[in-house]
Amino acid sequence: MSTLPNANRRRILQASGSLLLVAMAYSRHARAGETIDIELMGAGNGAHVWFNPRGLIIKRGQTIRWINREEGNVHTTTAYHPDYHGKPLRIPHGAQPWDSGYLMPGESFSVTFDTPGVYDYYCVPHEHAGMVGRIIVDTPDADAQALRQASDALLPAAARDGFVAIELIMAKRVVE
Repeated sequence: MSTLPNANRRRILQASGSLLLVAMAYSRHARAGETIDIELMGAGNGAHVWFNPRGLIIKRGQTIRWINREEGNVHTTTAYHPDYHGKPLRIPHGAQPWDSGYLMPGESFSVTFDTPGVYDYYCVPHEHAGMVGRIIVDTPDADAQALRQASDALLPAAARDGFVAIELIMAKRVVE
């Protein structure tokens, strides 16, 4: 057996490995810029309303687009932040809060997330019905759980009970 076939095989493997690394880097970059949709949903009779998915993890720099998919009902996506309706802070310190205002059926609203951490949000007219969501950007901030436990008593019971656990989101990545 000559050394030429082994040398060629080694070069091919090295080139393939390099191409794989380039493809992985490109794929990772493409996903970071990808827009992810969250649907604002409701049962036909309005008895049950929700965000779909209710919890997910994304990369810094990704954009979330909320789309009202419920015919005949308005929704919002609003960060838990004192600037909006005096709610407790449940987004990372220094992160930009948001409030979509009322979204009519078919309308959408987008936010790009640049600060790592846990973001809790709700629908203004449906918070008491438990219409809440949670987004984790990269990893949870160090005080994420303590911040939430300190403000849980300030939320309606249905909202407090509607959040997907941080650990479950970290394990599953997307929770519907």
